[in-house]
Amino acid sequence: MGIFDRIRTLLASNINAAITKAEDPEKMLEQLVLDMQKQFTEARQQVAVAMADEQRLKKQHENESRIAAEWEAKARKALGGGDEALAREILVRKAEHDRMAGEYKVQWDQQAAAVEQLRSALQQLNTKIEEAKRKKNLLVARAKRAEAQRKIHDTMSGLSDSSAFEGFSRMEGKVDQLEAEATVATQFAGELAQGDDLNKRVAQLESKTGGGEVDAQLAALKASMAVPEIEAPKK
Repeated sequence: MGIFDRIRTLLASNINAAITKAEDPEKMLEQLVLDMQKQFTEARQQVAVAMADEQRLKKQHENESRIAAEWEAKARKALGGGDEALAREILVRKAEHDRMAGEYKVQWDQQAAAVEQLRSALQQLNTKIEEAKRKKNLLVARAKRAEAQRKIHDTMSGLSDSSAFEGFSRMEGKVDQLEAEATVATQFAGELAQGDDLNKRVAQLESKTGGGEVDAQLAALKASMAVPEIEAPKK
């Protein structure tokens, strides 16, 4: 399994674990982004190692090619000096380095292709992480909206409970009773006030009537005693 396959597997397991917990979507999404960034850093380090291996193979290929060229120059010199046997031995040594240079070239080409694939995969991973960062706030907003809707639904469900409305009905009846009692009390107080006024008026009438009888008795007493009437002073 390649490094990016392992990263995808790990990220998938982390996402599934976060979804399973899902206690706080915002924190979970933030942690997922942090995990992605951590995995990206590790992947980038692996790509750097692969690139270093590519450079090492390239240098080994170039070094073997250089040595082979040096042995070829020596073979030419030996032939120029008329020593064909020495030239043959030198070319055998040159062939060994040519073979090594060819093997390193194959490894170098394969490593270069692998590095190119890794760099492309790393860029794709970085793009996915940046996309995840952009989506994070949107997902958080959606989660908060869903939570608000759930709370509103719970609240409305509580209000739809008949017991709550029965409580309001009982309180309404109690308020109606209190208002009725207050009205009766006000009317009763008014009737008492009217009764007091009537009593006052009757007392005043009796007082006036009682004064007339005294005047009549006084006039009769004066008449029996032949006492002349005294005119009341004019006002």
